[in-house]
Amino acid sequence: MAHHKSALKAIRQNQKRRIRNRMFRTKSASAVKKVLAAISDGNKDSAKSALLAAESVLDKTARKGIIPKGRASRTISRLARKVNSI
Repeated sequence: MAHHKSALKAIRQNQKRRIRNRMFRTKSASAVKKVLAAISDGNKDSAKSALLAAESVLDKTARKGIIPKGRASRTISRLARKVNSI
């Protein structure tokens, strides 16, 4: 366990960041799963609305630096291709 004040503060900051990052990763994974579920159901309208929501969540996650921008855009692109193929 750390003894210096600055090290203790760094531990507190890291815990906050870890929780925040995990929350955004979970949100983005859930959004992607909703799109894939709508695609497997064959419902194009719900898939499009789920894609819009997922796109927003993935962009926000990438903007905050939690996932790389390229990964977010690649995921959005792949989901959009799947939705358009319905």
